[in-house]
Amino acid sequence: MISNQILQNTIEGLKGITRIDLCVMDIDGKVLASTFSENGDYENAVLSFVASPADSQVIQGYQFFKIFDKHQLEYILLANGGNDDVYMIGKIAAFQIQNLLVAYKERFDKDNFIKNLLLDNLLLVDIYNRAKKLHIDTDVRRVIFIIETSHDKDTNTLDSVRSLFGGKTRDFITAVDEKNIIVVKELFAGEGYAEMEKVAEEMLSMLKSEGEEGAHIAYGTIVGDIKEVSKSYKEAKLALDVGKIFFEEKDIIAYSALGIGRLIYQLPIPLCKMFIREIFEGKSPDDFDEETLTTINKFFENSLNVSETSRQLYIHRNTLVYRLDKLQKSTGLDLRVFEDAITFKIALMVVKYMKYMETQEY
Repeated sequence: MISNQILQNTIEGLKGITRIDLCVMDIDGKVLASTFSENGDYENAVLSFVASPADSQVIQGYQFFKIFDKHQLEYILLANGGNDDVYMIGKIAAFQIQNLLVAYKERFDKDNFIKNLLLDNLLLVDIYNRAKKLHIDTDVRRVIFIIETSHDKDTNTLDSVRSLFGGKTRDFITAVDEKNIIVVKELFAGEGYAEMEKVAEEMLSMLKSEGEEGAHIAYGTIVGDIKEVSKSYKEAKLALDVGKIFFEEKDIIAYSALGIGRLIYQLPIPLCKMFIREIFEGKSPDDFDEETLTTINKFFENSLNVSETSRQLYIHRNTLVYRLDKLQKSTGLDLRVFEDAITFKIALMVVKYMKYMETQEY
């Protein structure tokens, strides 16, 4: 069914062109949309018209028209007047609403199909059969974007994202829950991840211009067949979650950029705790003072380069070496040794992951 707001906008637009008042009612005589200046009592006339075999009729000085959806009577249209001009305008309006019904239903069917496709609710044979019926290409390259805002999604945000893509029928914008907006983007020839990053930046810029400062965007890998769309969606969803833990400074995160964080995110918490106990012998990186943590992070940022790290920390090289020696004595790990540095970096990420998961439990 078409929303009442769409019906209202349609007949108001027609009135602006024709100067003729129109009213759309359901088959029980309830007014759904109207440009009439006064509300009249048309219920009995509508019920009588519905029961008649006529597709159009003049009753009480109004033109009545039936509007069907696949031979099923859906609406009754009233046009104010009984002459031939009003009859023609009414016929055009009825035809316009009938076309809206077809377009709206097709859009609903496509939206429903895309949602089930993303959630893996379709059998493989159903995917191809329904895609063919809905005229959706099955063998084109696509990628999934997930947009998370700081509040529950609303129609305005959805419409804003749709407007960014200019109403392109090959891209689908939908939602499977109250938090996220999903964009199923079709790629043109030659487009790759660099172009997808630009698309994400455009979406983020548009959202910020409309006052949405807390938005995050994640996207999965590019897939070449419609049956793999759910894979890209799952990757984008994982990127969104992992990004909040290990890339909190980023508003846009790609699944391909998750690195080792993707593996850590899938570890069970008991295994993480066991790993930390083994590495730090009952201690935790939280026990390190702020100076030590700053030194460690800056050392990693500079790819274990002692000279560059000491320069950026504004300390003497020997002071940095002293701090690293002190850390080695307390943990048994020498960050100047690549293998030890990897172990320590992973341990810090595991701790970060555990702390995040603790906040999600409450």
